[in-house]
Order: sequence, then C-alpha cells, then structure tokens
Amino acid sequence: MRRVIAGVGLGVLALLLIFGVRGCLNSRANSALESYATDSAALLQESKDGGVQLFDLLQSAGGSDQVVNITTALNAYSVEAGSLVERAGDLDVPDEVADAQADLLEVLELRRDGLRVVRDSLPQALGDQDRRQGTDRLDDAMQIFLASDTLDSVRFRPQLRAALEAEKLREPRLPTEGFLPDVEWLDAAFIADRVNGLKSGEAGTDGEAAPGLHGNGIASVSLGDTALTPGASASVQLTEDLAFDVQVQNQGENTENDVKVTVTVGQGDDANVQEDPIDTIAAGEMLGVTIPLTEQPPTGQSVPITVEVEPVPGEEKTDNNIQEFSVIFTR
Repeated sequence: MRRVIAGVGLGVLALLLIFGVRGCLNSRANSALESYATDSAALLQESKDGGVQLFDLLQSAGGSDQVVNITTALNAYSVEAGSLVERAGDLDVPDEVADAQADLLEVLELRRDGLRVVRDSLPQALGDQDRRQGTDRLDDAMQIFLASDTLDSVRFRPQLRAALEAEKLREPRLPTEGFLPDVEWLDAAFIADRVNGLKSGEAGTDGEAAPGLHGNGIASVSLGDTALTPGASASVQLTEDLAFDVQVQNQGENTENDVKVTVTVGQGDDANVQEDPIDTIAAGEMLGVTIPLTEQPPTGQSVPITVEVEPVPGEEKTDNNIQEFSVIFTR
C-alpha cells in the first residue's frame, strides 16, 4: 500500500512539475510576445512623430534664407528613420509574429527611403535649376509614404493583433494615423504649391501675395522662325518639329513661381491646348518657354491662336497676359 501511495505521489509530483514547467514556458512566451508588441508599437510611434516633423517643415513659412536649415533638418530626419530600421532589425521576435516582423521592417524601410527621396529632391525643387524634376520626385516620395501606411494597416497590424488575441493578450497603443497626414499630399498641384510657398517664404500666409508689385507679361511669341504679331495674320509652313517660343517677362517687384503659360491652337471643342510652367522667374527677368505644336492644324485657312500667361497672386494689371494671333498653315 505504501508503495502504491508513493507511486501516486510521484506521479502527481511529476504532473505538477510538467504543468509548472509548461506554465513557466507559456508565461515566458507571452512575456516575449508582449515585449515585442510594445517595442514595435514604440518604433511606429517614433516613426509617426518623425512624419509630423517632416510635414510641419513642408508647411512652414520657408524663404530663401531657410533652405540651409531645411536641408539640415531633412538630413536629421533621414538619419533617424534609418536608425529606426536598425532598431527594428534588432528586436527579439517570437515565432508567432515572424511574418509581422517582416512587414514592420518593410514599413520602416519604405519611410526611410521616402525621407531620403525628400532629402535629396527638396533642395533641388527649391533651387533655380531643374525645379520641376525635384518636385516630381517629391510626388514619388508621397506615394512611398502611402505604401508604408497601407502595409502597416493591412498586413502588420492584423498579424500582430491576431497573435495577441490568440494568447488573450492586450494590444499596445499604436499610432491612430498614418505617416502621410492627408491625401492632399498625393496631389501634384498641392505639392507644387507647398514647394513654391517654401521657396518664396509665402507658405502659411493663406495664399496672400507678398508686398509689392506683382505681374508678368508676354514679351514676344514666335512659331518656328516666324515672329507673330498680335491681331495680325502670318503664314507658317508646317514642319516636323514646329514649336512656339513664348518670351515672358516678370514686370513686378517679386520673384514669381510656377507661372503657367498656355497656347491654344484653334477654338471650341477641336482646339489643341498645350501648357508649360515657368518654375521661377525673378523680378525683371525674361524667360522663354518652348511649347511644341503636337497636333497638325488645318492648312490653307486662318487658324486662331491664343497665348496666355496665367496671372499670379497679387497681379492687378492683366491686359498684357493674353495675346491673340491668326496663322495660315501651309505645306
């Protein structure tokens, strides 16, 4: 009987040891999962905070004297974003969230890459050469930020949430908003306005023009080798590379940005409308815009042509912004 009792006691003790060890292992696994969830949420919050700083900078007052400060800040944001990727790679990752970890890394890598694009392209967009190329690259960066937000919301968070719910663990506090603060940043025209505001120092002024005289005028228009005279008719031979050359002069006291030049060949629904902006034009400066004739107009008859320079904010005199011509195209 004593042997039986001893055997039962040993069996019970063994079971207690097994359940105790299993409980310890489960507790340790849950603790590791909770730590991972907390650490990954902290990294995403730091990333979001960096995004807030970036977009606050993009909407700041700006000005030509702030370009160096803006560049320095962008360098710092880029370095910090790279640091977040490295820290995410050093996390202790439980097996249950291995896939979520891969997505977290990609989210942070996308934001790092997007910030590098902004860092490299914004100074170009604020400069005097190839500004449009720099602005176009900013459009690309916003798409990268959007991709990071999408991956975060549809891949990383659901996988982390499922792993925590399976162990009846609480989800940590994650950023309630994505890195990209608003869909308006996906609009190329909106980005161009922000860049122009940063360059001119007029960002944050609700679109109000800077003090002083504003205005541009059309100095001359030619089509190929033929100079066009407003209100007069000209004969122009059609060639393969025929293009308009529009000379625009800044007749005000302020540098103007994103000045749109439009050429309309014909009229009504059949009109061919082409436009090209001047990125920046200083006070008193004259710049030319080349706009190709992309569609063949009718020949042997008078074709109306209108050239227009879009008025800039604060421009009061606009009678020299539009010129009309008549051209007879020949072969």
